[in-house]
Amino acid sequence: MNEIRKYRFFFILLFGLIILTFINQTLGWKAFQLTGNSILNMLFLLPPVLIFVSLLDKWVEKETLIRYMGEKSGIYGILFSLLLGVIAAGPLYVAFPIAVLLLKKGAGIRYIVFFLGVWTTAKLPVVVYEFSSFGFQFTLIHICFGLIFYYLMGIIFEKFYDRRQLIKYDINSDISI
Repeated sequence: MNEIRKYRFFFILLFGLIILTFINQTLGWKAFQLTGNSILNMLFLLPPVLIFVSLLDKWVEKETLIRYMGEKSGIYGILFSLLLGVIAAGPLYVAFPIAVLLLKKGAGIRYIVFFLGVWTTAKLPVVVYEFSSFGFQFTLIHICFGLIFYYLMGIIFEKFYDRRQLIKYDINSDISI
């Protein structure tokens, strides 16, 4: 029974999708197809990312990561986070396992928030698309303001959250809805 309670949100959504299909069959089938395509995309993207994260965990020493992304790394932390985020590919949910690994290895919270922000606003495919669609001036303003905003948010997050407390968060604990 406890196992079913863990997945109650999934069952509620599935039940809603079935009801939608009975009410409007065309819309329901489109929703089923969209859900199936999203699940397939996740299944093809996540395994390589998890393999990459586990290799990164074994290959990169904790001391090295602390030197470049630790709480006192300064400009190196900013540059390393910027580099990791810019060369990124894929949707944001791919970045979260990497962010958790960085957190466990000793990276500062501000650099992790900055890395996630760079992933969303300044990764290479996004920059190329924005430049070709909106022009140089818009792209430059968007990226500059985005990077400043995410770095400041990282500083604010660092004030409110303790890295050790975030690491201790148990993902298997019961989530109440």
